[in-house]
Amino acid sequence: MMYDLKDEEQAKEYLKNVGIEYRFQCYQEKNPEGCHRLADFLESVKKEFEKAATVYKTNCDDSQYGHSCFKYGNYRINGRGSEKDPDVALDYYLKGCDSGYLPACHNAGLVLISDKIGSVTDASRAVQLLTNACEQKHVASCYQLSGWFIKGTKSIPKDMTKAFEYSKKACDLGNCYGCANLSQMYKKGDGVAKDEKLAEKYRLQAKELHDEMTESRRTITMNQ
Repeated sequence: MMYDLKDEEQAKEYLKNVGIEYRFQCYQEKNPEGCHRLADFLESVKKEFEKAATVYKTNCDDSQYGHSCFKYGNYRINGRGSEKDPDVALDYYLKGCDSGYLPACHNAGLVLISDKIGSVTDASRAVQLLTNACEQKHVASCYQLSGWFIKGTKSIPKDMTKAFEYSKKACDLGNCYGCANLSQMYKKGDGVAKDEKLAEKYRLQAKELHDEMTESRRTITMNQ
């Protein structure tokens, strides 16, 4: 059956059937992807956050579905659909990371580096988690590492050579801010030999990537 989603009654019928299908996939077929889709449906369509949190948690615990672990971690760190508890959030981010979901590795690292989020801090493990994610081309982790090494933290010494390395990886993965960092490093000779031509090359690359990102966001906004 084809639905006219501009028609309110048909749209309601469609969403009802989608919910039934996702519940069948999850509870009858025991399909982890179906359970995750059900949780997303409960979250985004039904706005039933407590139920969504329960499904994400169960799908993580029972099926080790990394994306669900990550989502439940987000719920616990923000107190959405459940009690706020950063330490529980960290546990679920680490479960998601162990299951191969790179954004969970990234978030676990962010929790572990901070002394203001949870009760557990471990800078060396945070760097390791983000390094492994970066090596698997998780661009946010590459850029975050570059920032840590550019500025230094209470537990991570400033290291412009490493900052250059991770800025380069972020830039190569299409991160405009990583390219901007490279431009400044080449311009100043900071962490790398000074090179005006390469500074200009990466300045232009950063601008191009930023313009593309801005246009993409503008298009998405217009189409909403």
